[in-house]
Amino acid sequence: MTSNAASAQLLAIARDIAVRASEFALEARRAGVSVAATKSTPTDIVTAVDRDTEAFIRSLILEARPDDGIVGEEGAARVGTTGLDWVVDPIDGTVNFLYGIPSWSVSIAVAEQAGPRRIEGSTLAGVVVNPVTGELFEASLGGGARSSGRPLAVNTGVPLGQALVATGFGYASEVRREQAEVLLGVLPEVRDIRRMGSAALDLASLAGGRVDALYERGLNAWDHAAGGLIAREAGARVGGVRGGREDVELLVATAPDLYDAFAALLRASGVDA
Repeated sequence: MTSNAASAQLLAIARDIAVRASEFALEARRAGVSVAATKSTPTDIVTAVDRDTEAFIRSLILEARPDDGIVGEEGAARVGTTGLDWVVDPIDGTVNFLYGIPSWSVSIAVAEQAGPRRIEGSTLAGVVVNPVTGELFEASLGGGARSSGRPLAVNTGVPLGQALVATGFGYASEVRREQAEVLLGVLPEVRDIRRMGSAALDLASLAGGRVDALYERGLNAWDHAAGGLIAREAGARVGGVRGGREDVELLVATAPDLYDAFAALLRASGVDA
């Protein structure tokens, strides 16, 4: 198990890289952006800035930690020898990025034994930056979560009917249809729904009390590695299908006192059918 001091050192590296990558991506956005390719569907896009930013991040990681592994959204995984993997989403919220909507982020985490679908060990450090607003959210394992030096804490004491819930949707039409059916069961039972377009920022928002709960299917490890640690260190309970660990099948996160009621609502609405 990595010590708190070692996690703090990893966080310092992650913070520096995330800030530099955010400046890189924001400058590229100001210069103009267009779709470079599509991935799973025509609406699942990648821009040249996604690829260039990830390449920039990879170069900085290898400069600082040449023996670690790297799991990134846009590039092939790099197998390391230390047991630590950097989990990178160079631009989380690419559609927002493309359209100029100021809700996208750079997400960088360090974890034990990470793959694209899930993280097997502990996440040790994580940083999420919104380059447009300049907000930086960060956490280290056992070290708490902060934004601009301010400690973060999830909202507690919120009943299910008053919970503001964040979620997201997939790119394939059939997946969206299934997600819409789940939403029909959830929406009448909570305060309202927010769909902001960046899972990393959704988790950071939960940590900062801007939403009370979130759920989403189809998230890869790079979507939630940093944000999940930030939420946990802010007091959230984070899980997956039938009480298991969060992975590509499902991520659920709320304050501990809301989790069971919210998870029951999701099951009743068919989220893990």
